Amino acid sequence: MRLVVQKYGGTSVGTPERIRKVARRLIETQRDGCQVVAVISAMAGVTDNLLKLAQEISQEPTKCELDNLLSTGERAASALTAMAVNALGGRAISLTGAQAGILTDRNYTKAHIANVSPRQIHELLSDDYIVIVAGFQGQTPEGETTTLGRGGSDLTAIALAGALNADACQIFTDVDGVFTCDPRIVKEAEKLHEMAYDELLEMAGSGAKVMQSRAVEFAKKFGVEFEVRSSFKKSRGTITKEETPSMEDVVIRGISLDRHQAKLSIAGVRDEPGIAGRIFSNIAAAHIIVDMIVQNASIAGTTDLSFTIHEDELENARKILMPVVGEIGAKRLNTMSGVAKLSVVGIGMRSHSGVAARMFECLGRNSIMAWGDCCRPRRQRNRLLDSRSGALLGRRSLGEGG
Repeated sequence: MRLVVQKYGGTSVGTPERIRKVARRLIETQRDGCQVVAVISAMAGVTDNLLKLAQEISQEPTKCELDNLLSTGERAASALTAMAVNALGGRAISLTGAQAGILTDRNYTKAHIANVSPRQIHELLSDDYIVIVAGFQGQTPEGETTTLGRGGSDLTAIALAGALNADACQIFTDVDGVFTCDPRIVKEAEKLHEMAYDELLEMAGSGAKVMQSRAVEFAKKFGVEFEVRSSFKKSRGTITKEETPSMEDVVIRGISLDRHQAKLSIAGVRDEPGIAGRIFSNIAAAHIIVDMIVQNASIAGTTDLSFTIHEDELENARKILMPVVGEIGAKRLNTMSGVAKLSVVGIGMRSHSGVAARMFECLGRNSIMAWGDCCRPRRQRNRLLDSRSGALLGRRSLGEGG
C-alpha cells in the first residue's frame, strides 16, 4: 500500500468549508488505496493574529512562551480537520508535532529538527487511521514546545515523508505550482512541470514564497521528491527532484523578488585577516542569516563591507554591530531598509554565457539602476539589490523579456 504525505497551507484550511474540502480529499486518497498522513498549517491569518496579541501583552515576550502560543494555531486547525474527516465518515486522529515524534533543538521560534521518530504514526496507519499532524512545531528533549519558523509546516511534511519513507509527498497550496515569475506581477509567467532542488532552493531563498527554503534543503539532503500543487484544483503541479542532465538545457528557470531586505554597510574596515570573521561571528551568534556580501576597496588598507539580511532582523543586527564597529576601529555603520532583492535562477547558467549581460541590458532599457550585484557559486543565481519600486519594475521587465 502506498504511503502519501500531504501538506495543506493556511489558505487551504482558511474556512470551515475549505477544511471540509481538505477532509474529502484525504478520504478520497485513502479510498484510492493509500495510507495518508496530512500536515496542517494554521488557518490563514491566525498566526499573525496570535503574534499581534502577544505584542499587545508584552513588547518583548520570551521566545519559549511565544512558541507555546504560536503552536496552538496548527493544533486547532489539525483538530478541526480530524473532526471534519470523522464527520464525513472517515477515521482520523490529530497529533501534535511532539506526538508525531519531531525532536528539535532549543532554538525557539526557529528550531532545527534533530530527529524524527514516527512510531505512533506507524501504529495509527496500521489501524487504518488518517493521521493529521500539526505542522510548524516539535519539542526539545526536555519536552518543551518549539516552532520551526515561518513556513515550518513545509519542513514538517518533508521531514515526515523522509522518516516514513513515503511514496509521495504533496505540498498543497493556493497556487497551481511553481511559476517562472509571480503571475500576479508578470501575466506571461508559466508553470514549471519539474525543477531541481537547487533551483527551488535558490528561488525560495530569494523571495519566492511557494516553499520554505529549509524544507527544500531538507528534501535535497534526504532525497525527498515532492510536488507543489493547488488544493483547489485536480491538475498536476510542479515536481521537485534530483537534477537531471536535460535540466541544464533551460538557462533561466525563474525570477524571484524579495521586498523585505535590509542593507548594512560598515565603512572603513581594516583590511586585515580575521576582521570580517569577527563581524559575522557576532551576527551568527544571534541566528541572523546573512545573504549578499559585497566588499569595496576604500582608502589604502581599508574596505567598506556591506551585506543584506531580512528586514525583521535589522534592529537586532544594528544593536549587535554598534559596539563591534568601535572595537574593530571602523568609521561608521550605515543601515538601510526598504531594500529589495531581484534574483535570476537556473542551473543552466553554469554552462551558458551572457546571462548577466542580457539581464543588465534589460534593466538598462527600462532605466533601472541596481545598487549592487553578486553571483552565487556555480552560477545558479544572479542577484541585484535595488529599491522596492525599482525591483518590482525590474522583475516585470525581466519576466517579460525586456
